[in-house]
Amino acid sequence: MGAAWYPSDRYLARSRLRRFAAVHGHRDFPSLYRWSINDLDGFWRAVDRDLGLVWRTPYERVCDSSRGIAWTTWWLGGRMNYVESALRHDPSRAALVFEGEEGVTRRLTYGELAAAVRRCAAGLRALGVGPGDRVGIFLPLTPECVVAVLAVSAIGAIFTPIFSGYASDAIAGRLRDCAASVLITADGFRRRGQVVQMKETADAAVDAAPSVRLVIVVRRLGREVRLRERDVWWDDVVARGTDDTFADTTPEDPYMLIYTSGTTGRPKGAVHVHGGFPVKAAQDLAHVFDLQPGDLLWWFTDLGWMMGPWLIAGGLVLGATILVYDGAPDFPDAGRVWSIVARHRVTHLGISPTAIRGLMRAGDEPVRAHDRSSLFVLGSTGEPWNPEPWWWYFRVAGEQRAPLINYSGGTECAGGILGCTTWTPLKPTGFACAVPGIAADVADERGRAVRGAVGELVIRGPWPGMTRGFWRDPEKYLATYWSRFPDVWVHGDWARLDDDGFWYIEGRSDDTLKVGGKRVGPAEVESAATAHPGGAVLEAAAVGIPHELKGEAIVVFVVLRPGHEPTAALEAAICDTIAQRLGRPLRPEAVRFVTDLPRTRNAKILRRVIRGAYLGHADLGDLSALENPAAVDRIRGLGAKERPRVD
Repeated sequence: MGAAWYPSDRYLARSRLRRFAAVHGHRDFPSLYRWSINDLDGFWRAVDRDLGLVWRTPYERVCDSSRGIAWTTWWLGGRMNYVESALRHDPSRAALVFEGEEGVTRRLTYGELAAAVRRCAAGLRALGVGPGDRVGIFLPLTPECVVAVLAVSAIGAIFTPIFSGYASDAIAGRLRDCAASVLITADGFRRRGQVVQMKETADAAVDAAPSVRLVIVVRRLGREVRLRERDVWWDDVVARGTDDTFADTTPEDPYMLIYTSGTTGRPKGAVHVHGGFPVKAAQDLAHVFDLQPGDLLWWFTDLGWMMGPWLIAGGLVLGATILVYDGAPDFPDAGRVWSIVARHRVTHLGISPTAIRGLMRAGDEPVRAHDRSSLFVLGSTGEPWNPEPWWWYFRVAGEQRAPLINYSGGTECAGGILGCTTWTPLKPTGFACAVPGIAADVADERGRAVRGAVGELVIRGPWPGMTRGFWRDPEKYLATYWSRFPDVWVHGDWARLDDDGFWYIEGRSDDTLKVGGKRVGPAEVESAATAHPGGAVLEAAAVGIPHELKGEAIVVFVVLRPGHEPTAALEAAICDTIAQRLGRPLRPEAVRFVTDLPRTRNAKILRRVIRGAYLGHADLGDLSALENPAAVDRIRGLGAKERPRVD
């Protein structure tokens, strides 16, 4: 498949990455990339200068892997608090744009944001919050949320971002695990016009988390809520005065403890540090997305997903304007995303493939009705793309002129492993490159590099953004990422490289299907299903179930487009389409029609949950991140009624 987009003279002339490469003697991307993984000292010193990081004490060495790559430390001898880098810009420049679902908007300059952060930091200090204390932040994406994230880090405390839609048990589990002493929450927020009572959920969570001694409440809606003995209003905290001093932290001091949602066991708390996650976020935004001062970045996300802290840290360190939106993408209608783009002149828009598939249901008109001329870069992450929604986002939203930067990494990585750039061509659904500084590879079962076949996505060297381990569980960190091959990070994704050097993610390696000895990624099956010539399939999820002859057989769960009915003939046609594209041995055993697929609030489809529910497994693991638990119940019901003959 050929390239879908080539950089125009406009993109080449503006490219920050291209200028960065030229300054250091590299005329093309391959030369730059080789330098980035072979000369860690030279490359990361250059990145530091390019980002303009603020150092109280200059570092002496870039990194030290003497304890093993898994425990590499960075910026040795230096002292820095990343918030100083985030707030150093022209005080008159726009820092933050906010829009709420109900239509309210607010804007803050860098000067106003810095003043608010200092007031909040002073208030937290006055309440006894200090370095190393853990602070849960359970807020919708509002200006107060951004201020809280920065203020906690400014005083040397550690914040734990918590998804705004979590139930109390999920919140309490995270607060207990990190022994948080403070929770910052709000009186509520709106979703699709309905009030969500956030304070009441927070109260129930705190009742089950005895370490919490203080709850700070933001007036998001102005609704009446009960203040309890340990509660205090946000306005009273920030009214305590100003404080011009930030904590004198090191690059290896933790600033964030972010939990990843697993399908088994308890969620893992990834530890991130001042000289890690914010540096990686800013570097990726600069070199992958070409974000520059004067640009306006909106990533449709929540603080509880890593893209929320990524947006805040990376966007502000670069001196761009960040947009935070508290609301649904399709309320009051399917044009909401595109009206925000037009109203605020968004230049960089990030949204997940799953969200795009949902917006596609309304057709092209809600997009075309709004001016999108400001869009310079489209971004996406969260799930592998199927071709049709990729082309829709590129052609309809981006008018085939804005590059679609596909981006994949993880919470523990602090950003991307694979990406694209505005300097190099793009292929549909693929990744143009490994992100500069990331020594990515595709490995076989023995850890050897493999080309022309699907293998494990691995990283063969350290980078600043890598987690410093899991909270109170270093052994689990080593077992999760470093136990397969010596000094090699195994990410848990299947990947492949094509003949042109483009990368493709084929799904999680623990979701892999193996039918009659042939291994296939679920994304390949799902893309084949959505290619049904009648256009009936909106979304698909492929899982493997036991088969006495083949070892595993494929069952595909399909969400149909409006206007199509689930019939035996359509099931056969979808199976035939998959067989035609992937070969007869990979023809599904069955297609099951559903109205929704179980997905997390950050839009990842949980295939292991689908498989377990369909097969009737009692324990489906941690489901606290599910957006739509009813979808699991419906699939469980399907399995009970239609227990497959292949069991």
